Amino acid sequence: MNRAAPDVLVTVAFRALIALAATVGVTIECVYGSLPVVLSFFTIWTNILVAVVFALSAGRAWQRRPDPGPLWRGGVLLFILVTGLVFHLVLANPSSPFNVVSELDRLTGAKAVANQLLHTVTPIGAALDFLLLTAPRTLRPRHAAQWLAWPLAYLTCALIRGAVLAPGARARYPYPFVDVARYGYDRVALNALVLGAVFYALGLALVAADRFRPDLRPGRASRENRISSPADGPLK
Repeated sequence: MNRAAPDVLVTVAFRALIALAATVGVTIECVYGSLPVVLSFFTIWTNILVAVVFALSAGRAWQRRPDPGPLWRGGVLLFILVTGLVFHLVLANPSSPFNVVSELDRLTGAKAVANQLLHTVTPIGAALDFLLLTAPRTLRPRHAAQWLAWPLAYLTCALIRGAVLAPGARARYPYPFVDVARYGYDRVALNALVLGAVFYALGLALVAADRFRPDLRPGRASRENRISSPADGPLK
C-alpha cells in the first residue's frame, strides 16, 4: 500500500478528531444523564450526525474516495453551526429571554467538558473543515430547503414527546422556545417559524459562501501549479 500523502493525513486526522469530540461529548452526556432526557436535545441529535458523517468522511479520505454528498456534508455543517449559535447567542446569553445561564453555571467536571465539546468545539471544527479541507462550489440553493427536514423532524418529535409526557416531567420540553406548557402552541409555532427562517437564511448564506470561497485544501495550490503551463505569455 502506498504511503498516504501529508495533505491526506491532515484531512483524515482533523475529521477523525471532530468525530471523536462529538462522540466523547455525547457519551459523557449519556453516562451522566438520563438517556431519554439526553436524547431529547437537538444538540445530541446533531452531534451524533456529526460523529457519523465526519467519521465516514475521514475513512473516505484515507481510502482516497469522494466525500459524502454535499447534501449531507453541508447539512451537517449547517445544523452544528446553528447548534453553536443558538447556544451562545440565545441559551447562554444573559440578555436573552430564553437564557439558561443559571443552569450552565452549575455544570462542573465532565459535564462542563461535554458542554464545550458539543456546543463550541464541534461547531468550530466543522467550520474549519469547510473552509480549509473541503472542495468549494459543490452546494446548491435547493439544499437550503432540503436541510429544513432535519429541524422539522426534531421539532415534530419534541412536541409529540412533550404532549405524551405528564406535566412536570423532567425536560418535558427540552428548550424554552418549544415549551408549549409555558408559552402555548401559538407562541411555539411563531418561534418555530422564526428559527426555520434563520435555518433557511443561514443555509442560503452557506451556499453563497461555498460558491465564492477559495480552494484552500492542503497541497491543492502546488498540484495546480504542477499541471499548469509555466509560460505566462504567448509561445515564441
